[in-house]
Amino acid sequence: MPVYMFPGQGSQKVGMGQGLFEKYPDLTKKADEILGYSIAELCLKDPKGEIVQTQFTQVAMYVVDCLTYLSKLEETGGKKPTYAIGHSLGEYCALFAAGSFDFENGLKLVKKRGEMMAKATNGGMAAVIGFSPDKIVEVLKVNQLDTLDVANFNSLTQTVISGKKEDIAKAKSVFEKAGCTLYIILPVGGAFHSRYMTPSRDEFKAYVDQFTIKTPEISVIANYTALPYIAGEEKQNLVEQINHSVKWAETIQYLLGKGEQEFVEIGPGMALAGMVGKIKRNQ
Repeated sequence: MPVYMFPGQGSQKVGMGQGLFEKYPDLTKKADEILGYSIAELCLKDPKGEIVQTQFTQVAMYVVDCLTYLSKLEETGGKKPTYAIGHSLGEYCALFAAGSFDFENGLKLVKKRGEMMAKATNGGMAAVIGFSPDKIVEVLKVNQLDTLDVANFNSLTQTVISGKKEDIAKAKSVFEKAGCTLYIILPVGGAFHSRYMTPSRDEFKAYVDQFTIKTPEISVIANYTALPYIAGEEKQNLVEQINHSVKWAETIQYLLGKGEQEFVEIGPGMALAGMVGKIKRNQ
């Protein structure tokens, strides 16, 4: 059985979900009621140019990923994967697939998460290409860039750092001088998955505590630990994800160590498949 991977913010595109909203009208209607607007219109047409805004991106990706999963289940005769994993926001879709919460409660959690993260300002993120994670940590330490955190360990040669906007800009010349292949400042307004998200983490914890999140029925690997969820840690893993690194490379290495080789991306784009390919090549 394959590993199902659910992409998160960054994989969104206008036109995603084509055919899914008509296929699942009841869930689409429930999404509209929770959100207060048409999710199909946002994803298919995006008339107001909102799909790139965090509070809209996250709910759109959640809905499309989850409906894609349901469609995949139909195609495979109801066969579920051995493991479900998701990148950042995608972890919520993995938990939906694993039966930890229903579609509606998952969407409510993601809606709150997106609104809360959208309020984070004066932050920035940058992708550093061509350096190993250890090399990036070394550059940060040697150059006393101690205001920056590692946000995403995406592969062995692609890592995302996070921090205050001006510090992200200042670090560009430092990393380029150190010899990285590329330093790309990302179009985000917040320092996601860093210490600067701790107030947001605390706010989100209070909201998550109102929900029941069940132990996954299939194995889900947490971004926070790069290990399978265990009973009682469901809420903690989602809360701590807010201000800690996404350990994607470690997650894939863990699964490769278990002998898993078939990784299937469930949702728009092929970003996660690309990361898995890089990780396999650099093993």
